[in-house]
Amino acid sequence: MSSHREAPAISKDPVADSTDLYAFRSPDNPDTVTIIANYLPLQLPAGGPNFYEFGDDVLYEIHIANNQEPLSNITYQFQFQTELTDPNTFLYNTGQITSLDSPNWNRRQFYSAVRIDQNGYHQLADHAPCPPSNVGPRSIPHYTPLADAAVVTTSDGEKIFAGQRAEGFYVDLGSIFDLGDLRPFSPDQLIPGPASAGVNATAGLNVASIAIQVPISMLTNNGSMPTSVTDPSAVLGIWTSANRQKVRVYNPQFQGTDSDVGPFVQISRLGNPLFNEVIVPIGKKDLWNTLPPFADREFLSYVQHPELGSLLPVLYPGVFPNLAKYTSARADLTAILLTGIPTGVVDGLMTYTGPWYADMLRLNVAIPPSSSPSILGVLGGDLAGYPNGRRVYDDVVSIELRAIAGATIPLVDKSYKPDAAAGAIYDVINPNTTSANQLGPIGETYLSSFPYLGIPWDGFSNPSTTPKPSLVNP
Repeated sequence: MSSHREAPAISKDPVADSTDLYAFRSPDNPDTVTIIANYLPLQLPAGGPNFYEFGDDVLYEIHIANNQEPLSNITYQFQFQTELTDPNTFLYNTGQITSLDSPNWNRRQFYSAVRIDQNGYHQLADHAPCPPSNVGPRSIPHYTPLADAAVVTTSDGEKIFAGQRAEGFYVDLGSIFDLGDLRPFSPDQLIPGPASAGVNATAGLNVASIAIQVPISMLTNNGSMPTSVTDPSAVLGIWTSANRQKVRVYNPQFQGTDSDVGPFVQISRLGNPLFNEVIVPIGKKDLWNTLPPFADREFLSYVQHPELGSLLPVLYPGVFPNLAKYTSARADLTAILLTGIPTGVVDGLMTYTGPWYADMLRLNVAIPPSSSPSILGVLGGDLAGYPNGRRVYDDVVSIELRAIAGATIPLVDKSYKPDAAAGAIYDVINPNTTSANQLGPIGETYLSSFPYLGIPWDGFSNPSTTPKPSLVNP
């Protein structure tokens, strides 16, 4: 998955697990950028009575680099606090929750938000409420007003939301990790029957989202609204992190009174989707999660010679190009994932942030939102999509699969000619043809306005038991 359970250590600490990062010019408010940082993956909606929430002992951060270096020039920090209305009941709620201050809501969560920039600390929110987990229609008959009421607007015009959302990332997880099985391709003798459409393994699951919408002029290094794609100030480097204090003291005599002390240290991070998942070997995944982006030179060789690129043509001969004859370091993947795409590689696109090798999600804010979006982003001719930032519906699995398989080599090496038999590099999931457990229509999985990820699935109406109509290509 994008970054769900991608490393051994963080898979045991889901509240601190950075799962997905999105960054895009807001389609309904194009003078702003929306950044969404997701945590706590694979939330089953019916997971009560202790429903999902952020970690009170985790420091969550969103980092923005705007000066052509992989260093955080602007950081948004979030810390959470959980409060009990009645500690003498086992119930999450003792009646219907109809407002954010409902006395029936027994376990509520609040957060503080701080922006750190060259001018110091700015308190953006203090004791701001999260909406409840979506328990079900009997407990929460009208969820949307609760979520809307939880959106905070700062005096500077920023919007902030922290709470549960519908999972927007889609992937055929059960097939990919079954020895690289890709359902749309002809099966081998171990898997009888015809090839089939992909199955969205995350359909009907939820995630914990921290979303901010910020005026572009507050993110660029000179306070401008860039209009030229080649303007270096137009490119932002973005990543997220989760941090815990160095020491935890357990008090077995008084359960629930454990304490954390010492400075915060990073235990999870995320820039490009699937970087730690697919590129970094398992022996270094935990290390990668603790390092800052400017240390990513250590992982350069895995980008230049990705293991998956050599496995795909072996698993599916004639479908994916045989890259055995292409021994050059993968300059295309290095540009996409570690430096940004320089001017002249793709007409009308530049995401270059300098010679540093650093895994960051790069966004050129001079490129407007697309009027005809393609879920394949730049590979689909849509320069407003991944790897120019990432929108909530971008098909990053198919995009990166195609890139690793060699589809982007000709951008930087004009002499490269892919195998003639490798013309059809299929999608792992095509949202228009997925089988059971599909994405659901737009407006259910995705919204047209902030925070863009849809209302979370409720525990009573579990969509994993009721297949939904396929997603229409946005």
